[in-house]
This record gives sequence, structure tokens and C-alpha cells, in this order.
Amino acid sequence: MNPTDGVRVGEDGLARTPWAYGHPLLLAYYDTEWGVPIVLGDPEDPTARRAAENALFERMSLEGFQAGLSWLTILKKRERFREVFAGFDVDSVAAFTEDDVERLVQDPGIIRHRGKIEATIGNARAIRTMRESRPGGILAFVESFAPETTPEPLTLGELPTTSAESIALSKALKKRGFRFVGPTTMHAMFEALGLVDTHLLGSHRRGISGRFPR
Repeated sequence: MNPTDGVRVGEDGLARTPWAYGHPLLLAYYDTEWGVPIVLGDPEDPTARRAAENALFERMSLEGFQAGLSWLTILKKRERFREVFAGFDVDSVAAFTEDDVERLVQDPGIIRHRGKIEATIGNARAIRTMRESRPGGILAFVESFAPETTPEPLTLGELPTTSAESIALSKALKKRGFRFVGPTTMHAMFEALGLVDTHLLGSHRRGISGRFPR
């Protein structure tokens, strides 16, 4: 086993999965956000439901833009993504027009991939449709595919990149008009949402989602 593939202890004495190191943005993301579930709050509160929906839309969109790129690239552009995609407000993005697509394709602050931009707008419209047709909307839909167990990796080499559940979710979303939601992208979203826990065993963030034991 390559010793660099297991947990690494930082200067602060805390153990982490190795990819958390190398840039302050990665470290902050790992320590504060990655693997933390979206909390719905009061399900009867429309504002709370919309906030949770928007939060999931942002994560889904960024995972889609990340395909073929590094996550650090996305983190560096994240604030600009938020600016140009109206804070990832589902209703606002669903109303984007072809003029907005052209504006976004020309924006150097984001990933200027026409297909991904168009998919993000289309996914916002699909989420809005799901909100109106399915109890619990997109968040409940995604969580319904969550695995009952989670990997217990000791090294980076043991980390899965897909699962039966992410494959099933990908197929189900595509049937509902979503794009750039392949099995690998959906597995990454499971990780980001804490629906699986792929913090390496020994990491101080292992078990942070509360869904699985440390």
C-alpha cells in the first residue's frame, strides 16, 4: 500500500483524505461542506423547501460542470457561477432564455461549455416540474436512491466512483429530462450530500453526515 494513499495528518493534527490538501479552498470545502447533508428544516415551510431545492440544484449543477475537470477548478469559479446563475435559484434559472445561454458561453469566469450550460437550465426546468408532480420534490427523489450501506475505504485506491444506486438514479433522472447526470456524477453528488461516506477511515470527518457510523 502506498502510504500517501491513506489518511494524512495536517499541520493542525487532524487526519483527512489526501485530496483535501494542496489548496486552501479544498481544505475548507473538505472540513466544512463535503459530505454534509442538506437540511430541509420545516417541510411545511415553502421557504425552507425552496432553499433545500436550490442547494441541491447548485450541487448537481457544479458536479455536472466538473465532469472532465478538477474539483479545484470548480471551487475557484464557484462564486462566479453563483453570480451568473442567479444564486442557483431554480425558478430564475428555469426562466433563462437563449440570450442567457449566449451570455454565459462568453463569460470567462465559468466553464464555457454550451452543453453543460444548456443542461443546467434544462435541469432547473425539470426540477420545477418535479416539484409540482412529486411529493418532496427533487431532494426527496434523490434521497430515495441513497444506499443503505457505505464504503469503508482505507486508501484512495479503494474509493468507488459509481454504485448500483448512482446508476439507478442516473437512469431515473434522464427519464425525467435531466442531462449531465451520469452514474459517476451522481455518485459524486451522493458523496457531497453525505448519502454515502467516502471519507477514508481515520479521517476526522468520517461519519459527519450522521447516516453511518464512524
